Amino acid sequence: MTVPFNIGVLQLSMEPVHETVAMAKACEQAGFDAFWIAEAYPWWRKHSFEARSSTAILAVIAHETRRIQLGWGIISPYTRHPVQIAMEARVMQDLAADRFLLGLGASKIFMKEIGQGEGEKVGPATVMRESIEVIKGVLKGEAFEYQGKVFAASVPALKQDAHTARGVPPIYVAGTGPVMQKMAGSISEGLLTASITTPAFVRYSRKNMLEGAAKSGRDPSTLALGCVIVGSIGRDSEKGKEGAREQAAMYLANKVQNIKGSADVLLDCAGLTFDELRPVADAMERGGRKAAAKAVTDEILRKVCPIAGTPDECAQRIQEYRDAGCTHIMLEIWGDDRTGQAKLFGEAVLPQFKR
Repeated sequence: MTVPFNIGVLQLSMEPVHETVAMAKACEQAGFDAFWIAEAYPWWRKHSFEARSSTAILAVIAHETRRIQLGWGIISPYTRHPVQIAMEARVMQDLAADRFLLGLGASKIFMKEIGQGEGEKVGPATVMRESIEVIKGVLKGEAFEYQGKVFAASVPALKQDAHTARGVPPIYVAGTGPVMQKMAGSISEGLLTASITTPAFVRYSRKNMLEGAAKSGRDPSTLALGCVIVGSIGRDSEKGKEGAREQAAMYLANKVQNIKGSADVLLDCAGLTFDELRPVADAMERGGRKAAAKAVTDEILRKVCPIAGTPDECAQRIQEYRDAGCTHIMLEIWGDDRTGQAKLFGEAVLPQFKR
């Protein structure tokens, strides 16, 4: 079955829980298909944010919503053993049932922050593959013994009278480089890309994902391609782009300072250079995200390809991403009155894409 086109919202776990829950409820009311939580990390403290557990927050959101799909987008097996991930997935299955989507990624930023993964003999691809094997083995409920290069597990079978789900939710793999992207096509329900994804990077990623699917004999039409894209909306074009400009500044500064190697292809596809972005990172260090936003020129913002501006501009950009091969928009709404922005998306943009 062909994957339907979905438009969802992604938010980092770096704000007070009640604010994040309010945003999720606003997105559900607006008619978005999904709400994803990406795990923040302590680097954001430098800019007045605090990292919080994305799995804990999403469980609260699951209790407060009824229709919208809910995803981890993403969590890392470098910070949680896959048996623990399976246990937390059970919580989401209890609360959200088949609304739950499980996104996994190496998260090189987080790895750098906690001193994991660098210089290891086993690469992220092996860590990801073993993680998925363990998670699936535990969630199926049968007796499970596992000994891999990185992870081990010994889990008894569920008794018939155990009051719990026994299924495996859709699992997605996040990846920026070709190895992880091809793996997503070969072993998961789809690929998730990083922020600052552009239509050019969508095409690059889809090519890799489909190559992985072909080598594994999988039907490519069943695979999702979820793309994290910065954005904001308003009745006025310039005002509607302010949030996207600030969000782009935060991510571009982050990539310059923290994940240079991992960001190369992302930035190449956008036509951006590290030299071009260094003033943004410097402004972020000196004056925070507002100062960094002022350093994002109109040309830089154009290259980022945000879903931003008026409702018509946002709809046009969404169609551009869809034409490039994206099946799941993961929109990072930023700026003033984000619940109001979600409402405006629901009123003026989402109806243009309803099936």
